[in-house]
Amino acid sequence: MIGDAIKFVLANLPALLFVAAFVVAAARKAPPSFATRLFDWLLLLSVGVEALWAGLFHVFFPHIAAASIGWQVSPFQFEIGVADISIGIVGIVAFWRSLDFKEAAVWYITLFYIGVAIGHVREAMSGDMAPDNFGLLLIITVVQIILLPVLLWLARREANAKS
Repeated sequence: MIGDAIKFVLANLPALLFVAAFVVAAARKAPPSFATRLFDWLLLLSVGVEALWAGLFHVFFPHIAAASIGWQVSPFQFEIGVADISIGIVGIVAFWRSLDFKEAAVWYITLFYIGVAIGHVREAMSGDMAPDNFGLLLIITVVQIILLPVLLWLARREANAKS
């Protein structure tokens, strides 16, 4: 029973963290606005913790990570793992940093996620329909490609209105 719960959480961690960011942002009613709170919590949880988790799996458990995506283990997994760990650390640190820091992080993350999405769609077109290649994780990635820059713009607008 506990093992099944742990397996469920690990298999669905990206979706759980994405939803958790919305829940935490909505639960806190104090300023700043919901959009700015959501922006911060997405960077911390949905980008930061999720990318760190993914990176650690690619680096330390490459067979598990590769199988979940429908890939074979590759030396490039170490490289993508280190990139994911780096993005995760930046996302986590961004939670406590200035809007300028967050902006730099968002543009890097967004460009990286565009590449990730294109790669996963190309793999799906070649027949790789593994859940972590062409499933909910891809949908969350595409939503973040749109949502993070929009929330950045709203946060910037809110900050400028206070000045």
